[in-house]
Amino acid sequence: MNVSLGWDWRRALGALATVAAIAWGPGAASAQDIKLPLYAADGHVGVTSCAGSTCHGAVEPFKGSNVLQNEFVTWQREDKHSRAYAVLLNDRSKRIARNLGLENAHTAKLCLDCHADNVGADMRGRQFQLSDGVGCEACHGGSRRWLGTHVAGATHEENIKAGLFPTDDPVLRAKLCISCHFGVDSQTKFVTHKIMGAGHPRMPFELDTFTTIQPAHYVIDDDYRKRKKTPSGVQVWAIGQALQMAAMLESVLDGSRNRQGVFPELVVFDCHACHHQMSQEIDLRFQGRRSVALPPGYPRFNDANLVMLRIIANRIDPALGQRLSQRTTEFHKAVAGSFDAYQGKARELLAVVNEMSRRAAAHGFSGDDMRALLTGLLDEGKNGELFDYAAAEQAVMALGSIISAMKTAGAIDNARLEQMNAALERCYAATADDELYRPADFAAAIEGFRSLIR
Repeated sequence: MNVSLGWDWRRALGALATVAAIAWGPGAASAQDIKLPLYAADGHVGVTSCAGSTCHGAVEPFKGSNVLQNEFVTWQREDKHSRAYAVLLNDRSKRIARNLGLENAHTAKLCLDCHADNVGADMRGRQFQLSDGVGCEACHGGSRRWLGTHVAGATHEENIKAGLFPTDDPVLRAKLCISCHFGVDSQTKFVTHKIMGAGHPRMPFELDTFTTIQPAHYVIDDDYRKRKKTPSGVQVWAIGQALQMAAMLESVLDGSRNRQGVFPELVVFDCHACHHQMSQEIDLRFQGRRSVALPPGYPRFNDANLVMLRIIANRIDPALGQRLSQRTTEFHKAVAGSFDAYQGKARELLAVVNEMSRRAAAHGFSGDDMRALLTGLLDEGKNGELFDYAAAEQAVMALGSIISAMKTAGAIDNARLEQMNAALERCYAATADDELYRPADFAAAIEGFRSLIR
């Protein structure tokens, strides 16, 4: 798996050619009022409204068009989102439903809110089908208001005013993706430890990586850049880290989500701190971590995103990085104290994380920034902060995002890129299976990058 030299896992990032700052001002403030498609008031007419051969349903891209016009076919044939509903009919989903006491998965709101475009019955047009899975309007917003202006050739801004969800904005895209890949509230979307215990797979996520592995139904060319935002992959990565961490902390502070009986909501804790082989005599994961400072035996909050954020903050604002480190350590220590103290420290940490999201959205990441971030990752690895599986997993995805962004920005030549790709492959091999993961193997793999950064 290689970056930009045939590594299809990263292929979409090659199109993100500019390193651009996103304005955080009046425009962005109004963007905060934009509702996610599931919660907006716009009607959903169904994916067939996009499937016409002269709209987005062409088998092949149209020559001379400023859009591919085969977007529907790409989604239907290649995108797993189109099969999200069908998954609810398989044996695993049936078993999960039984374990949760549900009649079945494909009619349960608990499952449909993420596995389909599960808007209310009064919001569904005549051709709307739940079985279409996570379709066009689940991401782009109910099209009843904007479909007409869109077909008539309205600008991107005009379509957004009519209800189109601006997925080109990385902050809003992060909120959209995280709403299913982590959750937003107890009533609609939240994958709890109970659901995991019933058999649901683990939910790793990283915004830039998951954007990239999504089969691209657009091309970022000059015309696209004129109409939409084109942040660099490393900026998308940074924003995603901040907003995912914010979502986790918000769940800690949400009284309807932070308890299951006598237990805290364990989904926000590090799975592998408890679920790992106990027979290993010597394993780096049993060593204490400087930033955690918890006594042995306590469950550890999943701080993989916090580790990434600390690396980012130390580069773009060292003072903010220091505050983030301090609040992180205090938050970890609070796990061993009272529940009120735990929530209090979560609130203080969330304030710093929200500041990080604003700073990341406003920062244009240069080639020097990218090299510094790579060095920061290596330093955190040497300090033992990346040896938990979740942190190692995030670190590998970070390496891929940063290297790809460096290639796009012209901050690395092809010879060095090939060497980094080889080192990256070793990191992927070391993290390929969470059940067989050995921290020492990952430590050796990530250290192989050090001689390649200059």
